[in-house]
Amino acid sequence: MNQNSTVVHVTHEAIGKIGGIGAVLEGLLTSPSYKKNTGRDILISPMFSWDSDASTRLGENSNVLFSSVDGISNTAYEHIFLRLEEFFNVRIIYGTKTFTDSLSGNLGSAEVILIDIYQMNLEPLNTLKGKIYDAFGIKSDLYEDLWEFEQYMRIAPVAIEILNMIVTDDSPTIILAHEFMGLPTALAAKLDTNHDYKSVFYAHEVAPIRRIVEHNLGHDTMFYNVMERARELNLSLCDVFGDQSHLFKSALVEAARYCDEILAVGDYVAQELRFLRPEFSEASINLTYNGIPAWKIKLSEKMTSRNRMIEYCENLLDFHPDYIFTHVTRMTPSKGLWRDLRVLEHLDKIFIKQGKKGVLFVLSTEAGRRNKQDILQMEADYNWPVAHHEGWPDLSGQESIFYAGVQEFNAKAQNIKVVYINQFGWNQDSCGKRMQETMEFMDIRKGSDVEFGQSIYEPFGIAQLEPLSFGGICVITNVCGCAGFVKTVTNGCDVKNVIIADYTKIDADNMTIEELKGLKKQFRSDVEGKISKDIANQLYTRLPKDEKDFERLLNDGYEIAKNMGWDAVCQKYVLKGLDKAIRKEISRCNNM
Repeated sequence: MNQNSTVVHVTHEAIGKIGGIGAVLEGLLTSPSYKKNTGRDILISPMFSWDSDASTRLGENSNVLFSSVDGISNTAYEHIFLRLEEFFNVRIIYGTKTFTDSLSGNLGSAEVILIDIYQMNLEPLNTLKGKIYDAFGIKSDLYEDLWEFEQYMRIAPVAIEILNMIVTDDSPTIILAHEFMGLPTALAAKLDTNHDYKSVFYAHEVAPIRRIVEHNLGHDTMFYNVMERARELNLSLCDVFGDQSHLFKSALVEAARYCDEILAVGDYVAQELRFLRPEFSEASINLTYNGIPAWKIKLSEKMTSRNRMIEYCENLLDFHPDYIFTHVTRMTPSKGLWRDLRVLEHLDKIFIKQGKKGVLFVLSTEAGRRNKQDILQMEADYNWPVAHHEGWPDLSGQESIFYAGVQEFNAKAQNIKVVYINQFGWNQDSCGKRMQETMEFMDIRKGSDVEFGQSIYEPFGIAQLEPLSFGGICVITNVCGCAGFVKTVTNGCDVKNVIIADYTKIDADNMTIEELKGLKKQFRSDVEGKISKDIANQLYTRLPKDEKDFERLLNDGYEIAKNMGWDAVCQKYVLKGLDKAIRKEISRCNNM
C-alpha cells in the first residue's frame, strides 16, 4: 500500500454505527496497521435528515467545517463546494470525525462528506445513468421509483466531482464501496477517464442470496445444499432460482464484477458471488474476514459481571440460574432466534436431571429505542420485560412473533427461562428499575457463559464472537463467516470455546437439485430438531463446572480472539486487497 493513498468509503454509516459496516469502519480507522499504511480517509454518504443540530450533523466526535445551510465555512474548499452545490442543486456538509476503539483506546480520524440530493438537478444524473447502462448494463429506469436505489445513484456524480477537486495529488485513490450502497460511485469512478481511480467492492453480504435464504422456509438447509449441487453442475443462481434483475440490489451487486478488487467478509460470501454470475469466476475476490474485539480481563472481572446478571435474573423472576445464556442481535429472520429455543428445549431436560438452572437473555429489537418513561411505565403496568404487550412502545410485528415462541418455551420448560428485552442498551435507564444501577452493557458480554448466534444467513457475524475473549462459549452456524475465521486461527482444531452447528448437514447425495430446492419447512425443522439436540449435549459437556473451567475458557478464549482483532485483519487481509487494486493496470470500461 502507498502510505499517501486516499481511501474513499461510500457507506450509509458515515456518521454513526447502525450495524456491521459501522463496526468495520471503526475497526479499520483505528487500526495502527491501517493508519500506518494509508494516508487520507474520506467517508461519503447521502444526507438523510436535517433534524440534528448544525454542530452535530456529522454525529458524535465530529467537527462541521462547511455547511452553507448553517452558514458554516472553515475550509479552503468553500469555493469548490459552493460551485458544485449550484451546478448540481445539492447541499454539501463537510467536516471531520474522530473514531475510538473502546478496547484499546486507539483513535482514528476521517473527513466526512454528506450530500443532500433531494432536489438534485437530474441532467448530469441522467447522463451518468446512461453511461452506466452502456458500460455495465444497469437499467436505472427500472428502479428510479425506489429511493433506496435512487439516493445512492444520485450521490455518485457529485461525489466524483468533489473528489476530482479536493484530491489533487498523484497518490492512489481507492473508492471502497461498502455494499450495494457504494457501487454507483465505484462504477462512476471507473467511467472517469481523467483519473485512475481504483474501485473496490467490500462485500459485507450478497443481497439477492440473503433474500432467497430468508424468504424460503427451507432457509440455509435448502439453499447451501442447492448451491453445492449447482456448482457441481456448473449452474448459476439465475439458472436455478430464475432471473434476479428485477431486484435493484441484485443488478448493482452483479456489476461489482467490474471493480478492480472484491473483499469478501466470509468464505460463503466468496462462493455466493461466484454462484451469482459465472463472470465472477474471473473476478479477483479476496477473503477478508472482519475483526472482533479481544479484551483481556481477570476471572474476578468476569465473575463480577456474571453475578450482576444472576442478580438481575433473580430480580425479574425470583429464579437463581447456574448459567447465563445470551443473544445480542438484530431482530431479523436471518438471525435464527428460534434455534436458541430448540437447543434449550433439549438442554432443559439435561438440566432437570443434573439439578441445574439457566436463563437466556435475548436483547433484540426491530423498532427504535424506547425512552426511559415508556420503559418505567411498562415495567409498572405489566412487569415488562418478563411480560409484553403488542403495539408501541412495546412489541412490533416481528418482536410479537418471537415473543410468542418465548411464551410457549417458558410454559413448557422447567429449569431454563427466557427473558426477551426488546430494547437497545443494557442499563437501568434502558431496562427499568429492577436492573441494578451498576449494570452496564459490557456486563452482558463479560458475564455470559454462552452466546448464541445460530444464523441462517450470516456473512460474518462480529457480535456472535464478542464474548469469546471473556470466556463465553459461542454457538454459531457453519454458514457464519466468522466460523471460517475461527477455523483459520485454530488451524481447524476443535476448541471448547466455539461450537459450530451445521444445519445444512443432510443426506443429499441421492437428491436432485429440484428436490433440494423444494425442501419444506417441516424437513428443515426435523433437521433442526436433530442438530439442536446434539448442540445441547455438546454445550452441557463444555459448560464450566468449577473455577478451573471458568479460568480455562477465559484464557483460551482470549488466545483465540487476540489473533482475530482488527489490526491482524488489516495486516493479513484488508491492506493486501487494497494493494492489489492499486497495482492493477489502468482498466477502462471501453477495454472490458
